[in-house]
Amino acid sequence: MTAKNRFPLLAALTAVSMAVGCEPAAPPVTPAPAPAAAPAGDHGHSHAEGEGHSHGAGPHDGTLADWGGGKYHVEFTVDHEKQQATVYVLGSDEKTPTPVKTTDGKLLLVITDPAMQVDLTAQPLDGETDGKSSRYVGQHEKLGTVKEYAGTISGEVDGTPFAGDFQEEPHGHEHK
Repeated sequence: MTAKNRFPLLAALTAVSMAVGCEPAAPPVTPAPAPAAAPAGDHGHSHAEGEGHSHGAGPHDGTLADWGGGKYHVEFTVDHEKQQATVYVLGSDEKTPTPVKTTDGKLLLVITDPAMQVDLTAQPLDGETDGKSSRYVGQHEKLGTVKEYAGTISGEVDGTPFAGDFQEEPHGHEHK
């Protein structure tokens, strides 16, 4: 093969390998060491921001989402008959009501399907004072649709923004 013919051949081979997306082989996988025992009160998983993990049902039989790397959790519940969503702010243990002071006493619920935004207003539980609440409630006609919802719950607590994604899963009982 002459030098004159090699250049177009090399150019073509380079273009093909780039189009195919040749990537270097992945390094061998080394098994991770067994995790150390979880500290008391830990619930067995990490809370990396944006990490998709399941929490199971919350204390109000709702869907839990992480808020702030495990500092808080929020529990989404819906009453289809009332076209109403209630979100509870819980502590790191995913059970204890944790009253927080939010900007304007509100949280924002954004549902992806059917698309809607719902302002949730503080409705403090008995004994919650000083403008703090662990319960936030809002209504929207589309919440009357019986289905599993997915979306984001966001708010600002003491000047720090928080947001958590949730997705309801079928859980074997009738929706209200």
